[in-house]
Amino acid sequence: MLFRLEPRGLRSDFWSYGSPVLAVVLTIVTMGVIFAIMGAPPITGIETFLISPLTSPGGIGSLLVRAAPLIMIGVGLAFCYRANVWNIGGDGQFTMGAIFGGGIALLLPNAPFWWCYPLVLVCGVLGGMFWAGIVALLKLKFNANEILTSLMLVYIAQLILVWLVTGPWRDPQGFGFPQSAMFGAGATTPDFGTTSIHLGCVLAPLLAVALWLVMSRSVLGFQLRVVGQAPRAARYAGFSNARLTWIALLVSGGLSGLAGIIEVTGPIGQLTTTITPGYGFTAVIVAFLGRLHPVGVIFAALLLALSYLGGDAAQISLNMPNSITNIFQGVLLFYLLGVDVLILYRIRRVKPRIVEPAV
Repeated sequence: MLFRLEPRGLRSDFWSYGSPVLAVVLTIVTMGVIFAIMGAPPITGIETFLISPLTSPGGIGSLLVRAAPLIMIGVGLAFCYRANVWNIGGDGQFTMGAIFGGGIALLLPNAPFWWCYPLVLVCGVLGGMFWAGIVALLKLKFNANEILTSLMLVYIAQLILVWLVTGPWRDPQGFGFPQSAMFGAGATTPDFGTTSIHLGCVLAPLLAVALWLVMSRSVLGFQLRVVGQAPRAARYAGFSNARLTWIALLVSGGLSGLAGIIEVTGPIGQLTTTITPGYGFTAVIVAFLGRLHPVGVIFAALLLALSYLGGDAAQISLNMPNSITNIFQGVLLFYLLGVDVLILYRIRRVKPRIVEPAV
């Protein structure tokens, strides 16, 4: 029997939401094979990677802490992608948010919390918006591809961070390590008691719900969807593509910047050269796995956050390389892109024709 893809004619509602589930299942099976190839029992490897981080002491708190920046960046990217604006530079906007807000925190080490911390957060948001605004300007003024410009700006932001923490912002009492001084209490993200859960873990899902309401219940959300799905109809309706591009990129950059400043004022507590393990790039997978829906992004972020914890657990328990997390994320993206073909196509079984021999 042979198989071929046949156009459906209409999008499949079932596979629109079923393909991410199938992609996750196929990823888990594939990871079992990879664990076996690398010398670990498949069941043990999957249990260590996906189950043990949740059952360990403090595992849920660590999961929420890891998921918070992914949710913030992911909902911002989903907002952008709905408008057909392809921001790939979440990691750079995350970094610039940390730099802008972290600079204020270093400038005001003894300021009171009630006004210093909000100021730090606002500056973090402005930093992300500034970096995304460069992408918007280049796209609208010079017709530069936003995928390339946002991606290249990631590396520029990282180099700026390295220059700052190895130069003017290096901690003079840090024994020469490339890091800033620790932030003061007035610029530190509050946590909840003895757990690792902090304010960002609560703020992230609230922002996702708020953005869902904007996208589904507001005129702005309607305009963004129309521009993304039917650009010609949007022009006839009088919607300003330039205005919506600016809004999409600034909102996305601002949320990434907010994630960056909360990360450095919370779990990290200072600026270092490694403030992100690639949250901005992982958030691209989060956005698509969540079907560009803010609520779906929350669940996708939890899964991808679990991959970070699972990678740490696999390194410790199974002596796996630290790249195991990237392997999981790459396999998941591969399957997600592959099974999405089922949304527009169905698999048909074709019987091979039997050719009778000529007499």
